[in-house]
Amino acid sequence: MNAVPAAAGDTPRQRASRKEIFGWAMFDFANQAFTLLIITVVFGELFTTVIVGDRGDGYRLANLLWSLALAVSYLMVVVTGPLCGAVMDYHAAKKRFLFVSYLATVGATAMLYFVEPGFVVLGLLLIVVSNYAYSMGESFIAAFLPDLGPPEDMGKISGFGWSLGYVGGLFAAGFTLLVLGEATEDNFERIRWVGPFAAGFFLVAAIPTFLWVKERGTPQPPGKSYHQIAWERVATTLHELRHFRDLGIFLVSLLFSMAGVYIIIAFAFIYGAQVIGWDEAIRNIMFIIVQITAAAGALGFGFIQDRIGTKLTYLLTLALWVAAIFAIWATPEVTAFLNVRLGLEWEAQHLFLVVGCLAGLSLGSSQSASRAWWDSSRRPARRPSSSVSGGWPTSSPVSSALSAWGCCRRWLACRPPSCCAPHCSSSQS
Repeated sequence: MNAVPAAAGDTPRQRASRKEIFGWAMFDFANQAFTLLIITVVFGELFTTVIVGDRGDGYRLANLLWSLALAVSYLMVVVTGPLCGAVMDYHAAKKRFLFVSYLATVGATAMLYFVEPGFVVLGLLLIVVSNYAYSMGESFIAAFLPDLGPPEDMGKISGFGWSLGYVGGLFAAGFTLLVLGEATEDNFERIRWVGPFAAGFFLVAAIPTFLWVKERGTPQPPGKSYHQIAWERVATTLHELRHFRDLGIFLVSLLFSMAGVYIIIAFAFIYGAQVIGWDEAIRNIMFIIVQITAAAGALGFGFIQDRIGTKLTYLLTLALWVAAIFAIWATPEVTAFLNVRLGLEWEAQHLFLVVGCLAGLSLGSSQSASRAWWDSSRRPARRPSSSVSGGWPTSSPVSSALSAWGCCRRWLACRPPSCCAPHCSSSQS
């Protein structure tokens, strides 16, 4: 990394109190109820299979609309994120911005209760609003990480947050899957409560964050408009990136790698239902496996990162993801091959459980490693300004938007029944 002279008055960061670190990590614990229950596990499947449903096209329209809603929400983050980040830093108002995004996520998520079969437009609007607010909150909470400890602790602190998040997801989604049941039309009156439950879980579990995490920074004197603040931030970013070329390379890597990760997050359980054809028991087991292995990956690789370095750890997590994605794609074919060669009678869903272990480990480790690498770069001796430091939160929604738009184009390109089975039609799997 190219060294930049330290600014006057820079002092080594001290580790925050355990209570403050725990309060910060509780936001990860809380918001996993949204990303898992709404985006990954329950509502995504409910939206595609029940609210929109199979209209004789193998769920092509349903998958297209789901991808489009996610793409729009992430593009909104890309457009407004830099402005909000600039204003937030200028006024030293991270907690206020975080609180607004938190309330917006909770409110829009709770209203998903009113989305009934056929209420497609309402469902799309609420997903766009809730996922936009959630994604902005992810950016805002990440901005607190550099204040919580020195660079040598970034891996452990980030890993602790992610691992606690997966524990929260295990509690939230475990309750939903066991108590509310399957995302089916017959069970709709029970499963529609997934929105209010996710909102309530997020609302209560995030309270320690706002009680214990401190607002640091000094507000700048008034006199500039939001437009001026945003443009000055863009100009500063372009200027300072010349001194941080390695961070620019990292952002490009993050852009493409996280695009693949977000496809897995948004469509893993939809893929399991439409392509693998798993039953409810296997789906529940898969969820538990992914949460446990993701928590272990986030925490374990956090310690590994602080020992072997951020770059090598990040590259290892990308290698894990390549193996995991290939295994996900090849599951049906590998199952058939093993059955023929070894005389087994396995179903694809059984082998998919093994693949889930690798995917969970990859998920937890890569997200923790990328966040910690970015924030460890903000050490006092060679710290980019807040404008450059906003690259990780901005790059993530760009990746998400690209992945969702790629899925949109995939669904548009498919023309049943001639499109490639089984990826577009559950009936062909």
